[in-house]
Amino acid sequence: MTDTHSLALLNEVAALPALPGVYRYFDAQGAVLYVGKAINLKKRVASYFQRDHGGTRIGHMVSKIVRMETTVVRSEAEALLLENNLIKTLNPKYNILFRDDKSYPYLKMTAPERKADTVKQRAGREGGCVAPGTPVGTDFSRVSYYRGAVEKRHQYFGPYPSAWAVKEAILLMQKVFRLRTCEDAVFNNRTRPCLLYQIKRCSAPCVGHISAQDYAQDVARGQRFLRGDAQEVMRELEARMMAHAQALEFEQAAELRNQVAALSNVLHQQSVDNVSDRDVDVLAVKVQGGRACVNLAMVRGGRHLGDRPYFPVHVDEALALRSEDDDDAGEDAPSVEVQVLEAFVAQHYIDVAVPPSLITSAPISKKLMRALSARTGVKVSAQHQPREQRRVWLEMAQTNAGLQLARLLAEEGSQQARTRALADALDLAPDSLDDLRIECFDISHTAGESTQASCVVFHHHKMQSAEYRRFNIEGITAGDDYAAMRQVLERRYGKLAQALQAAQASGEPSTVSGRLPDLVLVDGGRGQVSMAREVFEQLGLNLSLIVGVEKGEGRKVGLEELVFADGRDKVYLGHDSAALMLVAQIRDEAHRFAITGMRAQRAKVRLSGGKLEEIAGIGPKRRARLLQRFGGVRGVGLASVEDIASVEGISRELAEEIYRALH
Repeated sequence: MTDTHSLALLNEVAALPALPGVYRYFDAQGAVLYVGKAINLKKRVASYFQRDHGGTRIGHMVSKIVRMETTVVRSEAEALLLENNLIKTLNPKYNILFRDDKSYPYLKMTAPERKADTVKQRAGREGGCVAPGTPVGTDFSRVSYYRGAVEKRHQYFGPYPSAWAVKEAILLMQKVFRLRTCEDAVFNNRTRPCLLYQIKRCSAPCVGHISAQDYAQDVARGQRFLRGDAQEVMRELEARMMAHAQALEFEQAAELRNQVAALSNVLHQQSVDNVSDRDVDVLAVKVQGGRACVNLAMVRGGRHLGDRPYFPVHVDEALALRSEDDDDAGEDAPSVEVQVLEAFVAQHYIDVAVPPSLITSAPISKKLMRALSARTGVKVSAQHQPREQRRVWLEMAQTNAGLQLARLLAEEGSQQARTRALADALDLAPDSLDDLRIECFDISHTAGESTQASCVVFHHHKMQSAEYRRFNIEGITAGDDYAAMRQVLERRYGKLAQALQAAQASGEPSTVSGRLPDLVLVDGGRGQVSMAREVFEQLGLNLSLIVGVEKGEGRKVGLEELVFADGRDKVYLGHDSAALMLVAQIRDEAHRFAITGMRAQRAKVRLSGGKLEEIAGIGPKRRARLLQRFGGVRGVGLASVEDIASVEGISRELAEEIYRALH
């Protein structure tokens, strides 16, 4: 095995210290092959190069190693955490990797600018156009959906597994505690309560229907409920209700009775009896058919908030390599489920707060739990054979893991069948069906303005959103889709074509990253295909790559025909063809991506309070009148020119200018 490696690399291995650390292997192209940890770097790394691994997967990996990097750490716990941080960052081919591009949503409660006992209604806001004594939104906590970095001065509850779970929690805050959800711009310009007050979902602090002190108490109760003190909140509300009734204040007692009833309904729907389980993550793993699923269920404040499935990549490669690696080191390889679950725990909680309790379907090593506890400063425990309510939660998570994995396997099998059908229908001959790469282009604009082109990529039997690209089209006649298509194809393939031709002339491999796709789809018929053919002829590229997707009679889905740039006759695959289904899927994704880009370009003038002030002729007084009349900036944006011109101090010409700026 050592004959295939450079002397410099072997000397580097021999010089490694006998200390804990993390090592990384790289191939000739600089790609990361494997990230591993070791209690003794010298012993572990040397084992790869001193043994003949034959034709095993570990031998195949070792034969590709041309470079190595190591990092010495102080303990095995540090090595464990660094290993998984690097795995998540570097995306090595032979490690189990969990990808999670989405951040978790939170329920956010803004902190009031001043405490409730010192809040005074401000006078003369916005240039003195609002009457003194009007409440200010920043002095009343607001409940909202939030995703992103947290600020210490506000309260955040979660994370929640989905946007739906957050919206359900917000609805609960409205039903039970009647907390506001409106933006400050709307709050500050209300002159009468909105519909939410009428249906008893808000206490209308915007118009003074509730004092700052009473509203702050409702906010505090809502926060305690979200933290799991539901029964305590219930008893407090019941005590206040009885006190009002005894004082013959029946209207206030009735309001509290309705709150108690709403809260009672919530408690009946959710299991919150076990107050020791306020914050728990439930993890269930299922492995089948070379794929794995980890289902994460979240319990926050004693309430089950739902779950989210995770599907790791590189499972087959990583498990085979890990098994052989442990055999070489004289260790017993843990089960597949344990390896997948430990990889998830170590990688997932790098960026996400870990709760004090984990319930798992397989045992997790104590070393990993100690490492998590050391990193977070909170003692984290794991239990894999729970009882009572915890067992119910785990069984639910296991059932969902099995269902989600079955769905994934069915979808992957269906998608591979579609890829195979398209390759057969168009006589494509990629080296491997898994490597079939398709790029699709679409043009989008609004009456010739904000023209954008999209390029979406289909590879490995699925859409690769990380490789999507948008192109701002400039210097063409408005609405000229053919010129837009020419520009985007030249920009996409111009440099690549030049590099390929130079490499072919010199006989050396190309140094430009990327490769030509096996198929280039353009959304359009003969006109767009002719333009694409001209571009490819100028660039010296193969015309057989270009295929146009021409809409059928009546533009009905399923009647599309394929138009070829190399002179072949048009082809109709049939409305029930798996190949046409794949073409339509890629074409529709390109159209969606182009539309969203065009709309974002068109909407650069955001509907925010500051943009009104940027319009010439709009000062504080006129801005305040507009916001009062229409209830906020969004209302101004929805108003017609005539409605805007009806506001005092707004001329017809200025109304038209405002309308243009906001549209």
